[in-house]
Amino acid sequence: MIDNNSFLTHVPPMGIYETLYAFQNSFGTYMGEKGTHPWSQGFPLTTQIPGGPEMPISIQVTSEDLKYPKAWGQPELRQTIAEYYNHYYGSSIDLENVMIFAGGRPGLIALLMFLQPDIRIQIASTEYTPYYDMLRLMKREYHLVESTIDNQFYPSIEQYIEGSSNQRKLVLLSNPCNPTGITRKGDQLKELVERSAFADNGLLIDEAYELFHTTPVSAMEYIDDIDNSNLFVAGAATKGLQSPGIRIGWVVAAKKYIEILGNFSSFGMGGVSRPSQLYALHLFNKERIELSRNAIPDFYDGQRNRYGKRFLELGLQLFSGDGGFYHWCKLPGDLTAAELNNRLFKKGAAILKGTDCDMHRLEEKSHLNQFFRFSFGPLLPESFESDITILNKALAN
Repeated sequence: MIDNNSFLTHVPPMGIYETLYAFQNSFGTYMGEKGTHPWSQGFPLTTQIPGGPEMPISIQVTSEDLKYPKAWGQPELRQTIAEYYNHYYGSSIDLENVMIFAGGRPGLIALLMFLQPDIRIQIASTEYTPYYDMLRLMKREYHLVESTIDNQFYPSIEQYIEGSSNQRKLVLLSNPCNPTGITRKGDQLKELVERSAFADNGLLIDEAYELFHTTPVSAMEYIDDIDNSNLFVAGAATKGLQSPGIRIGWVVAAKKYIEILGNFSSFGMGGVSRPSQLYALHLFNKERIELSRNAIPDFYDGQRNRYGKRFLELGLQLFSGDGGFYHWCKLPGDLTAAELNNRLFKKGAAILKGTDCDMHRLEEKSHLNQFFRFSFGPLLPESFESDITILNKALAN
């Protein structure tokens, strides 16, 4: 209920939280607790996966680590992240091109906050749920690029950059895409960078799922001189480094843009927890990273394939890509995702409704009302059969 006498402007939760609240009211406990099936949740396993590195179980924190952090992030972590991109993607950046945030989303919000007011944002109509909330909260002008079943949820580059040549534009997208898992790579990603990250255009690419593709992908592979571009790359320890709880993310951009973001942090954020940054530094150990870049794609490709095969046998249509840790599914008949959730709640499970990923926000009138996102990110291999059994019963209810 909106209170017009409130001193604060009403802010609704993002779509996934509405699902979580409804689940709690129906099932009587929080999603993620014992006996629940977190298919709606966008986080990975936080334990060692086959072939992957062990997770650090502790770090040594000294009195130095209890002091205020640097506004831009600790130099050691910033330099390590720069070296990571230089090593794996052939870029030529240094620590002054990197800023640390308390997760990926705060970095995205900061960038959107300080965009010049004349810049229009180009965003696909099927995208990561919080983008809509961010754009609405900041009253940003945006244009929706249609991403539907008609184009297999893969808008063309022309669609992203269309419009008046006098209109400055920023393309915003997740890659691999959340919720579809569709990945722009190779020549397509190279062309996107070349055509949207220079002159009067910009590209903000959210690479939270960078490692969840058979060959990890990054726009950093296709930029020669980031300091003379309007490319912004957002990354995080949340997904590929399996550490969502430490809340570490980063933005890579031209030094002049990092300076602006750092100035904001000096009064608006105060930096990011030094112990969290220290933990992230351990995650970037060279041997660990090498193991992760091989094990993460292998493990999650296997999960994607076996869930996908059984989903097809259950009568679902799949429009999933080959990245991320989601399946993008369409229900048979006239069953909606909202009704499926009502059935699943009683069984301790939930999915993310496709309507929550519709940037048009048409709710049940949305063309995505029969679509849902299934996350196999946090699922252990041994839960597979019970997951399929529960979903099958809900579909046949």
